[in-house]
Amino acid sequence: MANFRTHLGVGSVGGAVVAQAGWQAGQWSGWQALAVALLVAFGGILPDIDADQSQAIRLIFNILAVVAVVLAVLVLQHRVTPAYLFAACGGVYVGVRYLAGALFARFTVHRGLWHSLLAAGVSGLSTAAISFSLLGQPERLAWIHGLAMTLGFVIHLTLDELYSVDLTGARLKRSFGTALKLFSWQAPGSALVLALVSAHLLSWLPSFAALRQLIAQGMALWH
Repeated sequence: MANFRTHLGVGSVGGAVVAQAGWQAGQWSGWQALAVALLVAFGGILPDIDADQSQAIRLIFNILAVVAVVLAVLVLQHRVTPAYLFAACGGVYVGVRYLAGALFARFTVHRGLWHSLLAAGVSGLSTAAISFSLLGQPERLAWIHGLAMTLGFVIHLTLDELYSVDLTGARLKRSFGTALKLFSWQAPGSALVLALVSAHLLSWLPSFAALRQLIAQGMALWH
C-alpha cells in the first residue's frame, strides 16, 4: 500500500490542482481556494486514521484536536466566562487528541470500514455540516468543503488500490479490494452506525438544491 508521504504528497498536489482550477474558473476566491486545497490534502491522509501507532494517526488527531478547540471557542465564547472557556478548550483538546484517539485505535482495524466509500461520504457530509451549521458558511461553500474532503478521501483509497497491483509480477496483492469498497462486509454493525450518522447529519446540512446546482456548474465547466 502507499505510505504516509505518498498519500500526503498526492493529496496535496491534488488539492492544489483542484483549488487552482476552481479559482481560475471563478468558482471561489483565493482564500477559499486555500481551504479547498487543505481539505483535499487532509482527506488524502484521513483514511489512515485507523492505522494504529502510525505517523498518520498522530498527525490526524493533532489536527482534529485543534479543529475541535476552534469550534469550541466559536460555540462557547459568548456563553461562558473566559476561565470556563479555557478549561473547556483544554478538555476538548485532551478528549479528542488522546481519549478519542485511543478509542478509535481500540475499535477499528486498518483497511476495515474506515477504508470505504461509505466512510468517505460520511466524512464529506460531516465537513459540510460543520462548515454550514457551526461555521456559518454559505450553502454552496459548505458543499464545496464537503466535496473537497470526500475527493481527498477517495484519492487515498484509489492510491491504496493502485499499490495493490504488482505490475512487475502481473498479479494482484492480497490487499487488493480492501480500500476502494462500498463498506466492510466484516463489520456490518459498524457500517450501520455510519449510515445512521449520515441520516442524523441531514438536519445539519445545507440544502441539496445547492449541491445539485454546484454539481451542474461543475459539469458545465468540464464540458
